[in-house]
Amino acid sequence: METIETDVVIVGGGPAGCSCALYTSRADLKTVILDKNPSVGALAITHQIANYPGVPTDISGDDLLTLMRDQAIQYGTDYRRAQVFGVDVNGEWKTVFTPEGTFKAKALVLASGAMGRPASFKGEADFLGRGVSYCATCDGAFYKGREVAVVGTNKEAIEEANVLTKFASTVHWITSSDPKDDDMHAQDLMNQPNVKHWSRTRLMQIEGDDGGVTGVLVKNRSQESNQSLTLEGVFVYMSGSKPITDFLGDQIALNENGGVVVDDFMSTTSEGVWAIGDIRNTPFKQAVVAASDGCIAAMAIDRYLNSRKSIRVDWVHS
Repeated sequence: METIETDVVIVGGGPAGCSCALYTSRADLKTVILDKNPSVGALAITHQIANYPGVPTDISGDDLLTLMRDQAIQYGTDYRRAQVFGVDVNGEWKTVFTPEGTFKAKALVLASGAMGRPASFKGEADFLGRGVSYCATCDGAFYKGREVAVVGTNKEAIEEANVLTKFASTVHWITSSDPKDDDMHAQDLMNQPNVKHWSRTRLMQIEGDDGGVTGVLVKNRSQESNQSLTLEGVFVYMSGSKPITDFLGDQIALNENGGVVVDDFMSTTSEGVWAIGDIRNTPFKQAVVAASDGCIAAMAIDRYLNSRKSIRVDWVHS
């Protein structure tokens, strides 16, 4: 397994990570992005971007992210597909472990984002990764020709359920309340031939065995007893999200809400480590906010690695 040494390693290739890489690469810092999957982040699954400054309103999140990534690569960023399973932040060199190799850097940037939410249904935590998922875009292909359930009424639930209709034989859409009549996306979903809508119904329990999910128990408001559905996948989209920090262990301080603690320069409690984007669990989870985080961290890293006393600007006054 190879070991790569570099100036900056960024874990995550979303808007925060790509923006940070753009700035560090332009500052002549050797930069590597480690991205688990470019199509699974919050921005990548957004069908239309309407509020990113200077960007046409008909661009998709995936297209915007591709532009960001390509721009960083153009300035020298080494972009790699890799799943990070651990880090060591002790010492001058920070170490990042992946199945593809080990990366050592003088500066480590955590930009892995947020996904899902704390488990609230019986059986949800037990079968997470074994039939329970928070990302249909990531896992939908595993359920080709199988029955699955989608739980939730928010926009993400509807979008992800539409993704699943391309793979699953039946998508059971479980909602505790009826979608609004003027919600065209919800109406379009219910008109899909392989979607069965369970209206005014609650998910009571996720069931399974050693092989994973085998079914769910649901309860309709008009019925006294639970009903059993036989299926193999449950995709949960409730309110809230959880920062992806499992690969950090207990090396980095977290807030009570699960977000990484940072200062005004996006520095964490560990010297030489920064955190940007949704991993901070800020109340405003927007691409432009994440990109701003990346810019701030990159300028701070430039100053840190080059012992600068001031921040280098990217414009010139004539």
